[in-house]
Amino acid sequence: MANKNNLKAICMRSFVMGSEDSLVSTVGLLSGIATAGVSRPTILLTGAILLSVEAFSMAVGSFLSERSAEEYAVHHEVSPKYSFIGSAVMLCTYLIAGFIPLSPYIFAGEDALIFSILFSLVTLFVVGIITAKVVNVNILWNGFRTLLIGGIAILVGVFIGGLVSI
Repeated sequence: MANKNNLKAICMRSFVMGSEDSLVSTVGLLSGIATAGVSRPTILLTGAILLSVEAFSMAVGSFLSERSAEEYAVHHEVSPKYSFIGSAVMLCTYLIAGFIPLSPYIFAGEDALIFSILFSLVTLFVVGIITAKVVNVNILWNGFRTLLIGGIAILVGVFIGGLVSI
């Protein structure tokens, strides 16, 4: 049955998955369509739709997967309380993290693409550091690993956007 340590693990998974997935998918998509030459209002609309739909989808997926895993472990139905908390962490984290790559398209001028990528990479590094501190592993290595993995996904978005714009 779920306990406070399980709740901490659920929240940590939701925080890491929500922030990383939101940063990477949002900046990847926005970078791709910005590279393809799409207008700023279309980029903002696309980003807002992505954040709304994906945050809800990720929260639902988190709830269902955590609850299913817990029920599998104990072989009977369990309270949805901890799964609900984890899904709330996922929803909030996804929305907050996704606003980071979207915000330059609201506030920055022609350099929005550069700032979006830069802010996202820095935030990925910070997420890696926060995670490392909580789980007590090497802070710098975890920060760079998170930045590198997320950075590769960003490059995919830029590459595809560049191909489409040709």
